[in-house]
Amino acid sequence: MSHERHEPDPEVVALASRVFDHARQGHTQDLGTYLDAGVPVNLTNDKGDTLLMLAAYHGHPDTVTLLLDRGADPDRLNDRGQSPLAGAVFKGETEVARVLAEHGADPDIGTPTARETALMFDQRDLLALFDAP
Repeated sequence: MSHERHEPDPEVVALASRVFDHARQGHTQDLGTYLDAGVPVNLTNDKGDTLLMLAAYHGHPDTVTLLLDRGADPDRLNDRGQSPLAGAVFKGETEVARVLAEHGADPDIGTPTARETALMFDQRDLLALFDAP
């Protein structure tokens, strides 16, 4: 069995970089075009951040909605054990946190959890959202 290491194709790396930038910058329509063309909705970067994590952390509720509607996993943790919901709470992105919670994101997963993060920053509105029926 060969254990050769293959260098990544520069064109694939450039494409992935563009896709992650669209998520990070909230370019919802452009990102949707890439998803329509077959880019996996749960694609991760070298830190385990999904497109959803990047869109959530950078405060783009429309992009977050698109990704969730396309089947993104709201509870996928990155390599540091952080959830998209905890990232949004940490950054004070209330609308993004609301969208994630409405799509079933679990406030009690990851390290720290979204609930713990909301407690640390005394974000009572988000705590109430997590406890809503």
